[in-house]
Amino acid sequence: MYSQEDIESLLQERAAFQQENALLKEELAELRRMIFGSKRERFVSTKKDSAQLQLPLDVDVPEEGPPKVKQTIVYQRALKGSGKPTGRKPLPPDLPREEVILEPAVDTSDMRKVGEEVTEELDLVPAKLFVRRYIRPRYVDKEEKFHIAALPARPIEKGIPGPGLLAQVLVDKFAHHLPFYRQVQRYKQWGIKIAVSTLSGWLAPACDLLSPLYLAHRHQVLKDNYLQVDETPIKVLDEHKKGRTHIGQHWVYHSPGQKLVFFDYQKGRSREGPKKILDGFEGYLQADAFTVYESLVKKDRLNVILAGCMAHARRYFEHALESSKEIAEKALLLFQKLYALERQAREQEMDNLERQKLRLEESLPIMEMLGEWLQDIYPSLLPKSKIAKAAAYFLKNYEKLSVFIDEGHIEIDNNLIENSIRPVAIGRKNYLFAGSHDGAQRAAMMYSLIGTCKLHEINPFEYLKDILERLPEYPLNKIEDLLPQNWKKHSKKTPS
Repeated sequence: MYSQEDIESLLQERAAFQQENALLKEELAELRRMIFGSKRERFVSTKKDSAQLQLPLDVDVPEEGPPKVKQTIVYQRALKGSGKPTGRKPLPPDLPREEVILEPAVDTSDMRKVGEEVTEELDLVPAKLFVRRYIRPRYVDKEEKFHIAALPARPIEKGIPGPGLLAQVLVDKFAHHLPFYRQVQRYKQWGIKIAVSTLSGWLAPACDLLSPLYLAHRHQVLKDNYLQVDETPIKVLDEHKKGRTHIGQHWVYHSPGQKLVFFDYQKGRSREGPKKILDGFEGYLQADAFTVYESLVKKDRLNVILAGCMAHARRYFEHALESSKEIAEKALLLFQKLYALERQAREQEMDNLERQKLRLEESLPIMEMLGEWLQDIYPSLLPKSKIAKAAAYFLKNYEKLSVFIDEGHIEIDNNLIENSIRPVAIGRKNYLFAGSHDGAQRAAMMYSLIGTCKLHEINPFEYLKDILERLPEYPLNKIEDLLPQNWKKHSKKTPS
């Protein structure tokens, strides 16, 4: 016969096993999702009433739905030229055209031309290397003094590569993610053998030339009073770590208002990296809940207001969808409403004041509803479950996540900066690691300039080719004119 104490002990043991079983099921579901699941975070509700997202929060809709109405389907033939355009898009008008006139295979001398049909096809002439020869006649005057023209300044003094070749090497590596050994294979196809060590050797002097521009770019980014920040790892060869790589960090700062992105390499994830960059910065800093950012405010006393990232909060609930479907789906539906309002503001091209008003009227009630509901159910959640972690993250960071509501110029999440970081992740899969800590910092420089070109829809090859040609003789006090956002295409005049 079991005593009351034995029964209570067995019940506690049973509850512990059930809790462990639930956690193991969550871990298994998460592993399956990581291996086999979609990486997309798009949420589609399985509930029949998901269409009610478009209704105001205070509207009650009967569970049986609206009354059925008999509908009459009317078919109408679409008129030619109406509706959305069909067929392929016209080719860009600024591309050079090569005209080929095809005459009929008959004698047309006695005929009258009544029109013509034009068919365009897009073709390609492969890139080709060429040699630019500087021929400088040498003269001697009556006094036996020699006279010869000076060589123009070049990106690499006494180096072989011209600005176009050097720009192509940089763009291929940092925009198209081609390691040097792959570039070597392509140059072989173009008729010249260039060693990997030669291409690698061009990188350092090219970045030395670009370094004043990089520093000016950093200064311009930190002028803003609202920055998004994130970090991403990069493997780096370290002579002090034989047989393994060092894990460094690219800290990324994005100014949505100016459309600028700045990368800074640091050897670790401590707060010393962002502290050094953000020293003197005042304003809003949007980031995830990494403790480094909290310490910048509490320990380093930076005059910064932290804003949270709604995408990070939503991601926790998305990961809990399989194990706690009902709760996670309800939360994700509310997140969808918040993002629907952001999409509405974007499509209607609202300014900051209009977006702030929309958020105060529509987004604030949703945030309050979500916070109060999670606060009520949190005590009943399994402490170590994914849904409990999701609710805890949201509740702990509620104030930071709500900052965007009162500030129309702040984004709801950090997705813009994550888009800027994506090329680094692609690069890691191609060239695997940086050759040194200096190499990782040079990568940060190139990602900054090329990433900003992308944000301003500038061709990075044209940009780099132009500035590499102009920088050797360009006055440093005018260097900001060559930043991507200020750069004037094909403007070769050097200010005095």
